[in-house]
Amino acid sequence: MVLQTKPLGNRSVIDRFRQSGSFKCLFPRQNAVHLDAVLLNTAGGVTGGDQFRFAGEVAVGTTLTVTTQACERAYRAQPEQTGKIRNRVQVEAGARLNWLPQETILFDGCALDRRLEIDLALGASALMVEPFVFGRPAMGERLTDVRLRDRIEIRRDQKPAFLDAMAFDGNLHDHLARPAIADGAGAMALVVFAANTAAAHLTTIRDLLPETAGASLIRDDLLTVRLLAENSFALRSSLLPILRQLNSDTLPRCWTI
Repeated sequence: MVLQTKPLGNRSVIDRFRQSGSFKCLFPRQNAVHLDAVLLNTAGGVTGGDQFRFAGEVAVGTTLTVTTQACERAYRAQPEQTGKIRNRVQVEAGARLNWLPQETILFDGCALDRRLEIDLALGASALMVEPFVFGRPAMGERLTDVRLRDRIEIRRDQKPAFLDAMAFDGNLHDHLARPAIADGAGAMALVVFAANTAAAHLTTIRDLLPETAGASLIRDDLLTVRLLAENSFALRSSLLPILRQLNSDTLPRCWTI
């Protein structure tokens, strides 16, 4: 999928758009000045052998918010197969990206390799969140066989600004149960806010956090938040006020339905 924006008066609109296969994009009708793009996987989830790609370009003077219609699901895969997701977004000077997908739910036996790359020009800004849910405990699920690779890289003016990489292969349930790892948490999330105003939000964000979360200012223009939660409900309850604080008290409608 390819999506590019352009300014039209004071609004952000579509400049170029192409999609194929089961990876679709919806654009809710609205009068807002920014452009909302809602990603939809009509296949219902990701399994071994699936490949999904998103390439975005956010033009000067525009704002693009990318979210998902529902939680993504990583389903059981064959031992020799892996589902791959590749996302890359270029954000030009004076533009803003809000990368706000809903939770990715891992199922036992899943094999997922996902990468997100955000290239920021000088003067560009971005807010991103990547939440994970480790199975469905209400259904008695335990993640005893998981293959997971997840990599997030943010560059500023072609220079590395943030890198987070995670890899796991095996019994994720027992691994997360260890006190020094996650102490039995059933969900987690990473939030990154790259903007000139990042430092001004640090104190407020820390006041919003539960005991199982922390916020750090890596540098004056880069704020990170990490959260652990007992389950998906507790995670979302903690995430919503944080995202609203960092996004002018607004969220995609999909997050609140």
